[in-house]
Amino acid sequence: MLLDRPLLRRLFHLGALATRGVTLGVRGAAIDGQGRVALVRHTYISGWHLPGGGVELGETAVAAMTREFREEAEIVLDAPLRLHGFYRNAAAAPRDHVALFVAPAFAVLRTKTPDREIAACAFFPADDPPEGTTRATRARLREIRDGLPPAADW
Repeated sequence: MLLDRPLLRRLFHLGALATRGVTLGVRGAAIDGQGRVALVRHTYISGWHLPGGGVELGETAVAAMTREFREEAEIVLDAPLRLHGFYRNAAAAPRDHVALFVAPAFAVLRTKTPDREIAACAFFPADDPPEGTTRATRARLREIRDGLPPAADW
């Protein structure tokens, strides 16, 4: 896991900051009718995460999340995304932010096969995610499940 090394992760984010000024990422919670949430495990960083990624130049946050759901989890939306919260992600970089969306209705096209970015994608109980689920992912799921207001920081 290359970006598990703090120095390399910091250099990666500083490079993004140098080219973008402020970085914006998206994450999405797709919770099915059985109360299970889609989580992904990346090839370049440890832990289970909500699907998501960076917003590209000229792309809206909604378009980025729609793209990331499809690329990382084979999820296509059946209804517009709902913005749950907007967070500062100081652990990544001082000027990084993350928009968290909830997918109110969606379909899974097929089982996601591993690729060079995604090692695994699966659905887990939203109230009992697997071992290795990141602290931030657990906190966001708790906010959504319990109807809590979004925290300020990711």
